[in-house]
Amino acid sequence: MAKMKPIYLRYLLIFALILAVALILMFNTSKLPSINEKKQKETMQNIKLPTNFGIKVFASGLGKSFSLPGPNSGPRFMGFYKDTLFVSIPKSGVIVALPDIDNDAKADRAIKVIDSLDNPHGIAFLGDTIYVANEKSVISAKMNPDLTADRSSVRKLFDLPGGGGHWTRTIRIYNGSIYVSVGSSCNVCVEENPQRASILKCSLEGKCEVFAGGTRNAVGFVFGKNGTLYATENSRDLLGDDLPPDEINIIKKGKDYGWPYCYGKNIEDPEYGDGKCTSREPSFIDLQAHSAPLGIAINYGDDFHEEYKGKMFVAYHGSWNREIPTGYKIVSIDIKTKEVSDFSIGWLTKDNKVLGRPVDVIFDKNGMMYVSDDNAGMIYKIFYEN
Repeated sequence: MAKMKPIYLRYLLIFALILAVALILMFNTSKLPSINEKKQKETMQNIKLPTNFGIKVFASGLGKSFSLPGPNSGPRFMGFYKDTLFVSIPKSGVIVALPDIDNDAKADRAIKVIDSLDNPHGIAFLGDTIYVANEKSVISAKMNPDLTADRSSVRKLFDLPGGGGHWTRTIRIYNGSIYVSVGSSCNVCVEENPQRASILKCSLEGKCEVFAGGTRNAVGFVFGKNGTLYATENSRDLLGDDLPPDEINIIKKGKDYGWPYCYGKNIEDPEYGDGKCTSREPSFIDLQAHSAPLGIAINYGDDFHEEYKGKMFVAYHGSWNREIPTGYKIVSIDIKTKEVSDFSIGWLTKDNKVLGRPVDVIFDKNGMMYVSDDNAGMIYKIFYEN
């Protein structure tokens, strides 16, 4: 058999390289499919914002694009890495990157960062490392230049309790420590595991302690510029349409925030009250019961009008068991006066039709807002129009 000439061998190697790159791109990136155009148009027409604010669909078809259709299978919590928006899609077991190279307020494509995860929810970055809070563990991995995670570098840092009613785990990194919120295993009960209904503080090597307890389901939390830790709180069900209030809490080390014994301003729970509520931390702000506050962010950017500088924004996922539905919106909160105001409404129509369910809210470096919607499978971009 004749030897292959060097020039043919060179062409063969080039072809093999091109084929390999094409296969990698095919399996790790995808175009973003549009959801039903009629429904998307109805949703966008129904959303109301303050004067001079605009909203666009930054990404759609998330969740459904990974072969898991149906409600609440879409994008949840977000984070930025190298000016690119990343989002978790728990029911698909993936983290997705959504680059907008041409800056047209619309993601160009979806890059599958890492998959085969266990209900991934919270994501955070430190340097070139991504941290993911799965239901039962926190993992880390090094990032590749193409915005995928280096599979060979994946490490499990520590375990988390799984199962029960609240499976989401949210993660933040602050001053070199990892903070993780873990919800309760039930609607209302006395937990045997102290890591349940708490916020944990862990080292980067995975050594953890309970930072604060009595937080039934603090899905979202954020550090202010002065280091103050604010957290949302989803309170218990089955006490009627207007009790107990959902909450915003200021989380401090070693403090207990009452659940299951008390709620709100240290009001005793009718079933579990123990006469010791005065020794626990009262809520910072009471919110309408069953609003289901999830994502929380503070606006320090320059895009929004000056009146919104330093204000807190909270995503209300919306009620599931209230006679008259509530939530399904974004509110702004004046931290000094504690005044809560509607900022963006319309995911619930006047005849109580659900068009979407806001989950997380985050600001980019320019101060523009992004909102994830796990029901409609979309991410919205909200900005100020001069």
